[in-house]
Amino acid sequence: MSAALGLQHALGPRLRTGEAEITVVEPQPYLTYHPLLAEVAAGSIDPRHVVVPLRRVLPDCRVLTARISRIDHATRRAWVDAAPRGEEGRISEVRYDHLVVAPGSVSRIAPVPGLAEHGLGFGSVGEAVALRNHVLEQLDLASSTRDPELRQAALTFVFVGAGYAGVGALAELEDMARYAVRGYYNLAPDDLRWVLVEATDRILAGESPDLAAHTLAELRERSVDVRLGTTLESAADRLITLSDGSRFAARTLVWTAGVRPAPLLADTDLPLDAAGRVRCLDTLQVAHPDGTPLDGAWAAGDCAAVPDPAADNLLCAPNAQHALAQARLLAANLAAELDGRPTAGYRPERIHCSTSLGLGRAVAHTSRGRLTGRRAWWLHRARHLRRLPSLDRRVRVLTDWLLGGIFSREVVSLGSVEHPRSEFESGFPERR
Repeated sequence: MSAALGLQHALGPRLRTGEAEITVVEPQPYLTYHPLLAEVAAGSIDPRHVVVPLRRVLPDCRVLTARISRIDHATRRAWVDAAPRGEEGRISEVRYDHLVVAPGSVSRIAPVPGLAEHGLGFGSVGEAVALRNHVLEQLDLASSTRDPELRQAALTFVFVGAGYAGVGALAELEDMARYAVRGYYNLAPDDLRWVLVEATDRILAGESPDLAAHTLAELRERSVDVRLGTTLESAADRLITLSDGSRFAARTLVWTAGVRPAPLLADTDLPLDAAGRVRCLDTLQVAHPDGTPLDGAWAAGDCAAVPDPAADNLLCAPNAQHALAQARLLAANLAAELDGRPTAGYRPERIHCSTSLGLGRAVAHTSRGRLTGRRAWWLHRARHLRRLPSLDRRVRVLTDWLLGGIFSREVVSLGSVEHPRSEFESGFPERR
């Protein structure tokens, strides 16, 4: 969306006269601002406010709500499937002159027994809302049951993967659940068990060691059981088995253990690296294996293997900050090439990351070092408010935060909205 927005601005006169056309193909009719999903899960932000409608911000572009099924760049053709997922549709062909590939990434799933049946993802607005509803439903279950084993399993929450997504989601939900148990006569915060499983020897691998150490200390101070150097071996029958020999029942298993490039890339003739990402030059042009640019092809974001000038022989990490900065440069470089002007290399400013750990708590990295507590929380919110790619969404998110500071938190589960036909179907005699 950011690349299309930049091209829309740069090519405005040509678009209005029909000299140029921008086609955006995306399965969802909106962009999701992923860094705020943890606050969506905690109920601090309305889910609709972290998505940006494509047609509203790209009025001069042709937006197709569909999936790309195949790309043959040698003949400048792409095949588009507009049918809902799981249904057969009529696939149409789209011809183009320049291709911008930015399908992002998907969760990197390991072949763990029971994960497919019982695991929850955390990569979309729907998954964030579903996770919030699920956690609150477990509190209801634990409060209502007389089975001590079921109660303990319902109050045990396991997160696998201690990157920014996993740490942020766990911390926000732990803070929300700690507040929610005030409404239950037979539950207390100490009854909740939160387990964070990380395969490496530290959390927040992309952050500075001192900030990661501080975050780890804060999580443990909140009684979060952090298992470093540990992997999930099995989740069959909701029985969690870890590589350190631990076995315990848990009804909540959240998988945030990294990402991999979108599977779509395998159905293209674009040059890919060993990890499955599109090979790129620092100008965001797709590169042949010999380092020469592939005419008319560009890529950015999680799917692109873009050299990081700040780190020798390394590639840019797959995160939102790099993706947005690369998209802006891609639009400028593509417009420059159309005008016969020179292109520029990707030289990102130093990215200072942060994550919220619940209301009033966060950790942040700044040019002067680390920042923690309430000041880091304000900085975290200010950074993401500035980065949201729509003034309309900035105002709505800011309003959510202001109202959240005035009124008490909403801790009601709306899990029934995930199955809207269940009540209707229960009215049929054969389904009773």
